[in-house]
Order: sequence, then structure tokens, then C-alpha cells
Amino acid sequence: MANHTVITNFLLMSFSDVWELQILHAVLFSLIYLAALMGNLLIILVTTIDQHLHTAMYFFLRHLSFIDLCYISVTVPKSILISLTHSNSISIHECATQVCFVLLFVCAELALLTVMSYDRYAAICCPLHYETLMSRGACVQMASASWVSGSLAGIMHTVSTFSVPFCKANELGQFFCEIPHLLKLSCSQPNFAEIGTTVTTTILGLGCFIYIVISYVYIFSTVLRMPSTKGRSKAFFTCLPHLMVIMVFFTTAFVAHVKPTSDTPSVLDLLVSVFYVVVPPTLNPVIYSFRNKDMKAALAKLMKQGYPCF
Repeated sequence: MANHTVITNFLLMSFSDVWELQILHAVLFSLIYLAALMGNLLIILVTTIDQHLHTAMYFFLRHLSFIDLCYISVTVPKSILISLTHSNSISIHECATQVCFVLLFVCAELALLTVMSYDRYAAICCPLHYETLMSRGACVQMASASWVSGSLAGIMHTVSTFSVPFCKANELGQFFCEIPHLLKLSCSQPNFAEIGTTVTTTILGLGCFIYIVISYVYIFSTVLRMPSTKGRSKAFFTCLPHLMVIMVFFTTAFVAHVKPTSDTPSVLDLLVSVFYVVVPPTLNPVIYSFRNKDMKAALAKLMKQGYPCF
């Protein structure tokens, strides 16, 4: 049996070896992170304080903002620290924690977006039964199910990925711990446990996507049958922010995973990963703030009352 050196830490990839570019990266990522932080915290604050926003839609939006806040916090601060300290080492335990939480928040967000599509379906297609379908208890149960499903996915993927030792080069071609890059360093290839977990998660993800599509087919067919032009316009613009967030989420995920993992990682690989790690948490607050009249009104009211937002 061949002798192997078991890996206990990994080396994350930096965006550049040039000091000036590393500082530029740290500054840009810091600004993006602060924007995402402030945007999501503002939505959480506004939807919590304003009594008019204590509805099912904004209850789920509050959870979505918290997920986005946590999601970007798992990877970006570590990347900033690498650029500032020149230390790109990460322990195997820290790496496992990062993998677990990244998958937790991604899967929880997918589940929550699916729940939000059901909320829009109930509001437009079943308005007379909306209060019953989206009662406080039902909303809490659906939000809890989203968190539980995300937690299970994160734990399952982490356990299956780190159940075997790593014995190859410890350089990850990514600025955070990502499963495809970790599997290349595994002593056991293929990792059947991770393959089975990935297949299961993919099937469930496709199920969520199909459910969202079917929901919006019913929503649009109902909207088009509305006799009032004003009613059609109001219903459409109510769904527009959620639709835009879904498009951002699935577009970034598709771009990230349609590109195969290369043996010699490049800057392009890093930029693609930045696209799906950074863009959704940063854009989602902007989409919901600027495309939602209730949010803008609540924000204006909050600022007039002089709340210390930040």
C-alpha cells in the first residue's frame, strides 16, 4: 500500500501575487461586503419595525435577508483577510465548517425561494383563502422547513466529503473551500457517498425549480385573466422582485456549475465563483428595496422617524 501524507490544512487561492492588486481586491471585497451587510440589515430592520410589513411575504423576505447576510459572511471576510495578511492557509476543520455553512445557506435560500413562490401563488390564485393558507403558524413551519432542509444538506455534504482523508497536493484552486476542488484531493476516488448526496440534492433542487416554474405558470395565467388592467399591473409588479431574485439565484448557480472544474485553476474560475457567492446577497436587497413600493415607503418613514439605522 502506497504511503501518503495526510493533509490537515489547505491553501486557498489568492486573486493575485502582486501586493497592489491584493490591496485592491481587499478594498473592493470590503466595499461589496459592507454594501451587502447594510442592505440586508436594513431590510431586516424595516420589516421588523414597520407593522404594515408584518405579512407573510415580508416574513419570508426577512429570513431571505438573514440567509444572504450569513451566506456572504462565510466566505468574503476570509478572502479579505488572505489578501491583507498573505496567509492563505485554512485548517481542515475550518474548511469543513465553511463547506457546511455555504451549502446550508444555499440550500436554505433555494427552499425559501420555493416557499415564497407558493406565497405569491396563494396571494394571486387563491386570494379568498390566503389568510388561512399563509397563517402565522404555516409561515413559521415553512420557514423552519427551509432551515432544516438547508442544515441537512450542509451536514450530509460535509460528512460525505470529509469522511475520507486527503492525501494529494493541498492547494485548492478556489478562494474558499468548495466540494469539487476538495474531491480532487481525496484519497478515495470516486467518493460514492458524496456522489449519492449530490444526486439526491440535485434532484431536490430540480424539484424546487420545477415547482417555482409551475407556480408562476398558474400565477401568470390568473393575472392574464384579470379584467382590470390596473389589477394585472399590480399583481405583476408584486411578483417582479421575487422573479428577479429567482433569476439572479439560478443564473449565478448555472454559470458556476456549468463550467467544469479545471486542473489548472485560473482567474476566470475565481471570477465565476465570485459571481455566485457575492452577487445574489448583494443584489437581493437592492431588488427588493427599489422595486417594492411598500419597502420604499417603510424606509422613508423609518428615516423620518430618526431611527439609527447604522
